[in-house]
Amino acid sequence: MKQHLTAVLFMLCAIGIASAQDKPKPPASAGEVIDRQFSSMEREFVPAAEAMPADKFDFAPTSGEFKGVRTFAQQVKHVAAVNYMISAALLGEKPPVDVEGENGPAAVKTKYQIVKFLKDSCAYTHKAIATLNDKNLIEMIDGPFGGKSSRMGLANLTIGHSFDHYGQMVEYLRMNGIVPPASRR
Repeated sequence: MKQHLTAVLFMLCAIGIASAQDKPKPPASAGEVIDRQFSSMEREFVPAAEAMPADKFDFAPTSGEFKGVRTFAQQVKHVAAVNYMISAALLGEKPPVDVEGENGPAAVKTKYQIVKFLKDSCAYTHKAIATLNDKNLIEMIDGPFGGKSSRMGLANLTIGHSFDHYGQMVEYLRMNGIVPPASRR
């Protein structure tokens, strides 16, 4: 009986230790919270971009009220370009690549180039978000689209803006018979 009780207590301790290790540590700063949110968006957006076959990257709906909408490729490039623009503003520098405005560089055309442009923009955004701290979050800085904005507002814009276009990309994927990766779970 004593051995049985010892085994049960050992198992309970092991379960407690394992469950304690599964819990993520609380964020150290508001910037870390924003970075986690951006990472969450990135984990859905990038796989969605990768899910569209290269031969359908230029797809845009044509029936209904879809005149003049961006193609799938243009959606992805636009988000990447805006990520670069916002992140450069957060860092107080020029983007490390010439984004040629919010539609992205004309030379970036293939699926491979566009997905790389997107991934690189995400890495740059993480770098910019890493500079946020509890003291500079509400500091007003020049925004990339004119006017002043808080650092927190600009950082959150990368998330909201990306999810807005992600929703459009999901529709484009489904119109092409592709279940978005986030919906495959």
